[in-house]
Amino acid sequence: MTALDAGDARLAVHAPPLLARFNAAGVVAAADVQVARRLGSLAGERDEDVLLAVALATRAVRSGSVCLHLTDAESFAADAETPVEDLPWPDPARWEAAIERSPLVAVGVEGPADRPVRWVAGRLYLDRYWRDETVVRRQADARLASPATAVDDARLTAALDRLFPAAGDALQRQAAATAVAGRLTVLTGGPGTGKTTTVARLIAVLQDVAGPLRIALAAPTGKAAARLQEAVHEVVDELGAEDRERVGTLSASTLHRLLGWLPGSSTRFRHGPGRHLPHDVVVVDETSMVSLPLMARLLEALRPDARLVLVGDPDQLASVEAGAVLGDLVARTPGATGAGGAGGAGGVVRLLTVHRQEEGSAILPLAAAIRAGDAEEALALLRAGHPSVELVELADDAEPAAEALAPLRTDAAAAGRRLVLAAREGDAAAALRALGAHRLLVAHRRGPAGVAHWSALVEQWVSEAVGSHPEPHDPRSPWYPGRPILVTANDRETGLYNGDTGVVVADGEGLVAALGDPGSPLRVRPHRLPAVETVHAMTVHRGQGSQFARVSLVLPPATSPLLTRELLYTAVTRAREHVRVVGTAAAVRRAVQTPVRRASGLRAPV
Repeated sequence: MTALDAGDARLAVHAPPLLARFNAAGVVAAADVQVARRLGSLAGERDEDVLLAVALATRAVRSGSVCLHLTDAESFAADAETPVEDLPWPDPARWEAAIERSPLVAVGVEGPADRPVRWVAGRLYLDRYWRDETVVRRQADARLASPATAVDDARLTAALDRLFPAAGDALQRQAAATAVAGRLTVLTGGPGTGKTTTVARLIAVLQDVAGPLRIALAAPTGKAAARLQEAVHEVVDELGAEDRERVGTLSASTLHRLLGWLPGSSTRFRHGPGRHLPHDVVVVDETSMVSLPLMARLLEALRPDARLVLVGDPDQLASVEAGAVLGDLVARTPGATGAGGAGGAGGVVRLLTVHRQEEGSAILPLAAAIRAGDAEEALALLRAGHPSVELVELADDAEPAAEALAPLRTDAAAAGRRLVLAAREGDAAAALRALGAHRLLVAHRRGPAGVAHWSALVEQWVSEAVGSHPEPHDPRSPWYPGRPILVTANDRETGLYNGDTGVVVADGEGLVAALGDPGSPLRVRPHRLPAVETVHAMTVHRGQGSQFARVSLVLPPATSPLLTRELLYTAVTRAREHVRVVGTAAAVRRAVQTPVRRASGLRAPV
């Protein structure tokens, strides 16, 4: 990050000298400084060492961490123009002493409850995040410590034998047994390891040995919820008649919808400690995307005797908000990660066997190399000429030439042409299937490597492939057949939620947006839609929870702070058939070798 010049809007006005120095260096933002100043003013704290610590804690939350480890504070200066050693960092012993005597800070677990900042075991929290972390820790530990639920062992064995008959189903079978016995099950695994299959059959086991049960399926986004519902239905349809009848027809919703929105609030819900959810079992898919505050609200809303099954891949990108709860829950259980963590210690079961992989596909080996941090193996796979993975290798970080983008243009234009032609003919199902044929993913929202630039470029390619929009189309209107859309706001009236995708189609009476499952799309007239944007390209975060036949990922320059192992792994695992990476070898190496670091105390015992 470049040091800020006088007059730059990013400079905090009237900042005290120490905070002004760190703000000018780009280590903390103006908002971080102003939060620290405001809290200091309310508590009567003038010590700049303490205010700097609070500003850094605020910066940590903006970066996805739950707290600040003082020993890691200098990492925030890694991208600043001013060298770390040239900044006036407080002496560590003096810094800790100032924090511990500050009227702004509650010290320890038993410290005063009315202070906005908390200091625990070398970690500095904004108090609300300390409280949320405490809720998650206590609730998780209480569920894991609950006595095993009594069931008919013979009936359980029979159900497991019937629903998990294959020799390779041992871990899936163990996950089902863990869910029957306990109040918290964490089911993890990479792509193709059968997590959704396990969930569907696990539900059938529960309904057999402990039913009838009220079961809720949920996910962080509407798209992920729709995929979960569709995948579970596909598996249930393959079961025997009695198991199908026991499971019934399950519907999935977003977590926010499950908890119940309250008007005018984004952090409070209808269901909570005083009004529990009625469900006996709650299954949450794509849990890596769930933030710490949302997980705390979910755990508070569950009945103490309800079962919770958290499903996801801890190696994917975490929530865009604070926390990496799934990764923390897996890591805090001894022996729960890696090959040695195949068992159900601490309620965690990690599936290891890949059940779904095209013969000869290199997508999953590439994902494994990325997850292992092996940059050279990842580059070797990308360069090897496999039909399923491809590297469009750029020599430098300049904008790629047209010839380098030819394969990407071919895929984007072909999928776009299919989508537009189906939309013009009013075939919503075909248009939605075309929407999943190819997706361009990027890391940034803005700039030459951002969504806006690439979305405009793909739209141009598609327009050239299909010709101008047919009449009647008002050139002043943003609505036309074949416009792919992404919902960016929640709307209870239409049942659409942030992250839902769809396409505008002609239906003989005008234009209508078709969203969701191609088999039974939801149709909404454009004037009734919540806020949407055109989705010829999307960020990797937006793409999380989705699957596409072919994926093209455009990497930013190797200097981008968004280049991480989790971003590359998440993008690669969105593809079912083919993944293309466009970028420099340096960018690939930087991504593979840079795991996300999110500070948290959830892995600690207290």
